[in-house]
Amino acid sequence: MNKTLFFALLMTFAIGARAQDWPNIGHYDDANHKLQPAVAGKITAVYMGDSITDFWVNNDSTFFAGNNYIDRGISGQTTGQMLVRFRQDVINLKPKVVVILAGINDIAQNNGPEKLEDVFGNIVSMAELAKANNIKVVISSVLPANKLPWRPAITPTEKVIQLNAMLRAYSNKNHIVYLDYYSKMVDSEKGLPVNLAKDGIHPTLEGYKAMEPLAQKAIAEALK
Repeated sequence: MNKTLFFALLMTFAIGARAQDWPNIGHYDDANHKLQPAVAGKITAVYMGDSITDFWVNNDSTFFAGNNYIDRGISGQTTGQMLVRFRQDVINLKPKVVVILAGINDIAQNNGPEKLEDVFGNIVSMAELAKANNIKVVISSVLPANKLPWRPAITPTEKVIQLNAMLRAYSNKNHIVYLDYYSKMVDSEKGLPVNLAKDGIHPTLEGYKAMEPLAQKAIAEALK
């Protein structure tokens, strides 16, 4: 077999494997297996989310290590994918709290068009699964966004506001801590200022530093 054919077959296999693992359950498989025997029941919080969560630990790893937090964000993911992997990446780790930050990739239609009610429903389902397993819940607002660099045809502004209103109302009704990043970070154009997120979506280190005390306060409130 020549090298060109070999690499073509290898790429086909890799793409097929990723397609079969749509929620990317295998992404943290090794890390989860290493964690479970040593820290089951000792993790303060698992952060569940997309690239905003995924990049957080890389920008400020000491925030996670110093507070006994675990990052389980996967770049590009929608709430449906997070819901499918929620058992492996949250429940099985037995944290005291889960901090859910999700929704912008659904609004961006990363996996196709979705009704806002379905996005909300996926987040509610994650919260219900956590509560059923004696894990406290913090539901985060979607961060302000008035543009999507990878989906310039979509303006997310109003859907972000609508989804946040739904999440706040649900949290208040069900005695869940609502973590309001939006009102603390939004600028006059209903987006993120450049110092907090150069691309309008993904926080800079300064952006994460603005989020961290808000997250810690929410976790402390959930643990009361």
